[in-house]
Amino acid sequence: MTFTTAIVRSPGRSIVSGLSESSSKLPIYGKALEQHEHYVNALKQCGLDVMILDASEAYPDSVFVEDVAVLTPACAIVTAPGAESREGEIREIRPTLAGLFPHIEKIMSPGTLEGGDVMQIGTHYYIGLSGRTNLAGARQLVGILEKYGMTGSTIPVHKFLHLKTGVTWVGNNALVGERNFIMQSSFQQFNVISVEDDERGAANCIYLNDKIIMPAGYPKTKKLLRDTGSEVFEVDISEFAKIDGGLTCLSLRF
Repeated sequence: MTFTTAIVRSPGRSIVSGLSESSSKLPIYGKALEQHEHYVNALKQCGLDVMILDASEAYPDSVFVEDVAVLTPACAIVTAPGAESREGEIREIRPTLAGLFPHIEKIMSPGTLEGGDVMQIGTHYYIGLSGRTNLAGARQLVGILEKYGMTGSTIPVHKFLHLKTGVTWVGNNALVGERNFIMQSSFQQFNVISVEDDERGAANCIYLNDKIIMPAGYPKTKKLLRDTGSEVFEVDISEFAKIDGGLTCLSLRF
């Protein structure tokens, strides 16, 4: 599919209070702003118009706008974040989506679901069962997808925060990801680009209009991605990684 638009939210000063399971270092606000600007520029280089929402200081993790919605060609689905501190982000994103999509669906409690656990490949959606997305939420999403003529299936996620922390679609029938995770039977029909152990952060990429955005600092994976024939853009997101953020988390794309 061709992507035309991205939604991002500017990081607020409260980003220093964002959720983190992996780092004791706090993001540097000024550097996060600079990195976010470079990220927006990369989206534009992929041919997208970018809607930039104002920072939401009440919600430190709200810069990770992907987690609060799943966007499909037929509808937008407002999620139910597994982290309670993020519930208010749902109210903030819904008016924006209502102005863009004719149909808005919603994941309901006791289901939980975050967009970082949803990987779209064509009309099929892989849904990670993680600490942030439960089976009830995944089943609701599959039901919504089927209502609009799409499909979904679940993938257990144990080692990563989200499904797309460990694997992402990079076009040309290829997935890039952590070696053991990407080799499971659910992905056997795809070409596999395995990241080395010292480049695990490179598993989280964005494929847009025959171009790939990848996190900076992973030269071996960069070469493998360039070998697919796609133009590759690198973006430094080190400040967002301090609070468990990745490239995909920072935008909603449709």
